Amino acid sequence: MSTTKIRLLKDYLLNKLENKNSISIILLSDDANNRKKAQESGIITTTVEKYIRSLKDFRYLADKLSQKSNESSEKKENLYPAHLSNGQIHDGIKRKDIFQGLFFVSKDNYLEGFVNVDGFEKPILIQGRCALNRAIDGDLVAIKLLPHNEWSLPSDMVLQDDQENDEDEDLQLSSTRSFEKQMTGNIVGIIRRKWRQYCGILLKNDVSKGSYHLFSPSERKIPKVRVETRQSESLIGQKIVVAIDHWPRNSRYPHGHFVRALGAIGDKTTENEVILLEHDIPHTKFSEEVLSFLPSMPWQISKEELSKRIDLRDLTICSVDPPGCTDIDDALHTRMLENGLIEVGVHIADVSHFIKPGNALDKEAATRATTVYLVDKRIDMVPELLSSNLCSLREGVERLAFSCIWEMDENANIKNTKYHKSVIKSKKAMTYEEAQLIIDDTNKNDDIAKSLRRLNSLAKILKNKRLDNGALVLASPEIRFQVDNETHDPIDVESKNNLETNSMVEEFMLLANVSVAEKILKEFPETAMLRRHPIPPQTNFEPLIKAGRNLGFNIVTTTGRELARSLDEAVNLDNPYFNTMLRIVATRCMMQAVYFISGTAQNCDYFHYGLAAPIYTHFTSPIRRYADIIVHRLLAACIGADKMYPQILDKTANALLCNNLNYRNRMAQMAGRASVALNTHLFFKNRMACENGYILSVRKNALLILVPKYGLEGTIYVYGKTDMPCKSGIIFKYDEENHTLSCGHITFRAFDPVKVRLSIDSSDIQHERLALELVEPFIENFSIKVETHNESVQTEMENFNKRKPGQRVEMKFKKKKL
Repeated sequence: MSTTKIRLLKDYLLNKLENKNSISIILLSDDANNRKKAQESGIITTTVEKYIRSLKDFRYLADKLSQKSNESSEKKENLYPAHLSNGQIHDGIKRKDIFQGLFFVSKDNYLEGFVNVDGFEKPILIQGRCALNRAIDGDLVAIKLLPHNEWSLPSDMVLQDDQENDEDEDLQLSSTRSFEKQMTGNIVGIIRRKWRQYCGILLKNDVSKGSYHLFSPSERKIPKVRVETRQSESLIGQKIVVAIDHWPRNSRYPHGHFVRALGAIGDKTTENEVILLEHDIPHTKFSEEVLSFLPSMPWQISKEELSKRIDLRDLTICSVDPPGCTDIDDALHTRMLENGLIEVGVHIADVSHFIKPGNALDKEAATRATTVYLVDKRIDMVPELLSSNLCSLREGVERLAFSCIWEMDENANIKNTKYHKSVIKSKKAMTYEEAQLIIDDTNKNDDIAKSLRRLNSLAKILKNKRLDNGALVLASPEIRFQVDNETHDPIDVESKNNLETNSMVEEFMLLANVSVAEKILKEFPETAMLRRHPIPPQTNFEPLIKAGRNLGFNIVTTTGRELARSLDEAVNLDNPYFNTMLRIVATRCMMQAVYFISGTAQNCDYFHYGLAAPIYTHFTSPIRRYADIIVHRLLAACIGADKMYPQILDKTANALLCNNLNYRNRMAQMAGRASVALNTHLFFKNRMACENGYILSVRKNALLILVPKYGLEGTIYVYGKTDMPCKSGIIFKYDEENHTLSCGHITFRAFDPVKVRLSIDSSDIQHERLALELVEPFIENFSIKVETHNESVQTEMENFNKRKPGQRVEMKFKKKKL
C-alpha cells in the first residue's frame, strides 16, 4: 500500500473514532523503505517486533514472530551447497540436465530420500546430508543426476535419531553390492516448499537461561527445528506446534517459531491431535455453510424422486460389514431368474444425490478426500447426517442407491450388465461373522441364507478366475483392538481373522469397480477417473527373491502371473506362517496405487498390477472416498440419470483433483498406522510379553521382527556397523550379498524364528517405541534371560541355525490361529 493511501486511511480512521485526540495510530511494518516514507508523512511507525516487545506481557506474542533474522549476524561456515535460482532451474529443466519431482524421506534412514520424477521407472535416490541440501519431506525439488559410476543403492542401515555429534553419519551409505545400482542424484534447488506446522516437543537447552532451543518433531522424517522462546520452562513436557521460517546454508537445522501448545506428552487426546496434525488430516468441525447444504429433517424419499428410480425394495438385499460399522455404503443380493441365470446386484449408497457439484459441501468433501479411521474414532469425509444416517444402507430403512446388476450363469460368466439409480430396503445388516454363521448353518434355508450361499459360491469362482489371470494375493499384518467403552483405552489386541465372507464381499466390489470403469471409459475416454497400480521395477523385488532363495524357493517376478505362481508354490509345511510372511515382503515391493484421469495416460498405463485388471476404478465406497462420488457422477451421466456439468469434462482440473486424492489417501493410511502404534504403546505401557516371532528383514544394524500373535512389527538393533561391536561388545557381521547377520555360530536370515520380549521403551519421551529384545536364540551378553525358559524352543532354534542354506528344518512352534 502506498504512503498516500496509508495517510488517507489514517485520516479516515481518526475521523471515525471518538476521542480521537487521545488515540494514536501506529503503522507496523517490517519494510524499512515503507517506514521511512510513512515517517516523512507524519505517521508514527515501528517494526512488528519492536511493537510486540514494547507490550507489558510480550513473551507469548514474541514467540510467534517469524524468526527471519535468527542469528543472521553470525559469521558461520556454510554447511550446504547454495540452491540454484528459479531461472537456473528452469533453464536446466529445458536442457534436461536438471529434473523436478516430489521428495520423500526414507522411513528407515533420515539421511536418505527419494525423488519421484515423471518419466523415470524408479525414484531417484538421494543420500547424505549435503545431497539432501535442506529439502524437507514433501518439497518439490530440482535434482541433478550423478555420473553413472557414482550411483548407489539404499543403505542397509536403520538410522532414526539425528545426533549432534554424528560426524561420520554419511559413512555406510554407499554399497559394494555387485547387482544393478539405482539412479542417484543431488538436490540442487527447491521449487516449492511443502512446509506446514509441525507437532513435537521442545528439547531442554543445557545453556542456563538460553532462549534458543531445539524442537524435535513427532515425525522422524522432519528435521529438528531451532526456535527462540522465553516460555521453555512451561513448554517442557508439552506437545507443541512449531512453524518453519527459513533454513540458512550455515545452519544445521531450519529456523522456526513457536505457534501453540497442544497438551501434555502422553495424554491420549493430545497424541490423537498430534496424529491428525502431523498427517495433515482436515478434522475441524464442518462449517455452518457446509451444513446448510444438508437436507432438512425429517427426510424421506419424495414421490418425484421415487418415480425416477428403479424400485428394488422387495428384493432380499443385505449388507455385510465389520462389527460396529455405521457408514454402510454397499449391499448385495442374488436371485434366480426364469431364464435360468442368476441375477446379482451390488447396491451402493447414492451419496451424489445429496452432494451437488460446486457447493460448499462438495468442496469440503473434495478437500478431505477420504474418511480417516483411527482406532477409537473416525474423521468423516461428509457430515454424520449423511455418513451414518441418510446415506448409510441401514437394515429395514428405505435408501437411495446406485445399483450395478449382472445376469450370470452358474460359472459366474456375465451375460448382461445394467446400471440403475434405485431405491432399496435392506433386509438385514450383518457382520462378517454373522454372515459366515448363516452360510455354515445347514438348518438355515430362508431367502437370506440362500442368497448368501449363492453369493459365496459365485465369489469363489470369480476369485479363482482373477488368480488364474495373475492377480496377487498379498498380505500385511493387521490387528484389532478391543477398546474400553468408557476410557477408550485398548484392553486387548489380536490379529484380524479373515473369513470367507470377507472375500465374498471383496469379489463383488472388485467386479463392480471393473464393470463401472469399462462403462465410464467408453463414454468419457478423456476424462474418466480411474485407478492404476504401476508394475514395480524388477529391482524392487531383490529383497523378496533373496529371502525366498535363502529357504530354497525360486521367486520369479518377471510377470504378475509368475509372481503369483511362485508365491503359491512357496509353502513350507513345517512353518505355516512362512507363506504369509513372504506375501508381506512382496507387498512392500509394490508401487503405490493412484487415481488418474484417462486422458493423461497411455492405455498401457491403465493396468492394475495387483488385481491383474486392464482397467479399474473406485465406485463402491462414496461415503468415505471422494473419487467414488466423481465416478458416480460420470456413471449417472452415462445412463442419463443426471445432467452433465462443465467441470466433469475439465481434464486439467480433475488431474489436480487426483493429486489431492492421492495425497489425502496416503496420509489417511499413515494416520491409521500411527493410531495403531499409539494404541499399541498404550496397551503395552504397563505390560511385558514374551512371544514367538519371525525375522521379516535383516539390515546392517538391525533385525526387523514380526510377532504374529499381535500382528505387530518391531526392531532389534544390534547397534554399530559391519564387523563393529555393538553396545555389549558383541561383534555382528553383515553379509550384504545374502542379507544375513552373524554372531559366532548363529546366523540370522529372513523368516528365521526367534523368541522376543516386548515392552515399551520410554527413554525418549518424544518417540516412545515398542522395544523388542532377543530371548532366543541366546547370545551371551546380548540376549535376555526370562523365567519362562522353553527348552524345546531353544533346541529348535539351535537346529535351525545349524542348517545349510536352503535346507528345511522341522519347526514345532504352536501358533495361535490368525
